[in-house]
Amino acid sequence: MNLGEVLSSARKDSAITVDDLAAALSIRAGLLIDMERNDFSKCGGDVYARGHLRNIAPLLGLDAAMLISLYSAEHSMESFTINEKLIENNITKVPHEKKNISWKVPATFSMVILLVVGVVQVIQSNSADEPTPQAVASATPTSESPTPPAIEPTVDPTTPGSTANVSMTLSASDAVRIDVVIEGIHVFKGEMLAGESKSFDSNSSISVYFSDAGAIDVTINGENLGRLGGTGEVLRRTFR
Repeated sequence: MNLGEVLSSARKDSAITVDDLAAALSIRAGLLIDMERNDFSKCGGDVYARGHLRNIAPLLGLDAAMLISLYSAEHSMESFTINEKLIENNITKVPHEKKNISWKVPATFSMVILLVVGVVQVIQSNSADEPTPQAVASATPTSESPTPPAIEPTVDPTTPGSTANVSMTLSASDAVRIDVVIEGIHVFKGEMLAGESKSFDSNSSISVYFSDAGAIDVTINGENLGRLGGTGEVLRRTFR
């Protein structure tokens, strides 16, 4: 069984769809399909491929070291550099070559600034000789100020009278990252702090990913389910 078949089999055994897994990993579903076909050419190189495998392993109950070993045997290029290995283990960053900026660039930039300042002064001088009711017109834009687009949470199900089939409340006892998906839409993806609570409603189902299942209490339709996993356990659940 090759690496792609191992991933496909584990995902199906875990009853996780490709779309759900892609949402949990924040990658394209098409890339997961290629990986299950044992095609890692679109991962962007060994470093990114290994990173994807490390993230996939805990979600499918697989050993990350085993997946990396299979990948190295089947797909890895021997030209994997020391810098890439250090990047993969978050030890260092790729050194970037410093580019020497020519003195002509700041000189040209300074000349442009001086030219602009000179033009502005000439315009202001001419305007001072010919007073116009410009000040009255300047007040007009205030009436056109559109209300800033509401960057409101997509889901804030605190409105009374909700008819949702699934109502979920999350209460964090420690810092934890979550990803909540309702009807295929990521309604919240980010970090909850200790003591913080969030509620979500859906007419069908709610899928949620926990980076630490032991740091958050879950209540579904008024029933407190408590913590769904141990400390540090990565978990994804769907409630209907």
